[in-house]
Amino acid sequence: MGRITHILVPTDFSAASDAALAWARDLAHQYEARVLLLHVVTDPRASGMWTPEVYVPANAETQQRLLREARERLERALPTDERSRFAVTIDARLGDAAENILETAREHNVDLIVMGTHRRHGFMHLVLGSTAERVLRDATCPVLTTHAAPQGQAA
Repeated sequence: MGRITHILVPTDFSAASDAALAWARDLAHQYEARVLLLHVVTDPRASGMWTPEVYVPANAETQQRLLREARERLERALPTDERSRFAVTIDARLGDAAENILETAREHNVDLIVMGTHRRHGFMHLVLGSTAERVLRDATCPVLTTHAAPQGQAA
């Protein structure tokens, strides 16, 4: 494995994503790597919504608001000194999470993706799929996955 210089941390702002960010911070500190925080807006309201008769796409204003809110949350994800120390950049996109994660990794030539997983099983996994699983399968760089630790335990 080559040197880790650029780490992508996709986040959905969940506890599992917070745990992944903690891992990425430790790795970035150890390897003096840069960090790219990414949020993909996949909320049905961003791409459209169903009414009883018809599918109605969300307007551009709604999409832009959701992206702006995501960027604001990303900027608050790390303290200012850590954003500076790890040369943190942020990105928020619309669309399929796995596709955007993979595309971002390629565009920015990242060395490692660190992401949380919700550990869904059975019917929920079948219905919702697994973004982490798709990223693991198709990424061109190593992927570290983690989950939120049960309350009272370290991640």
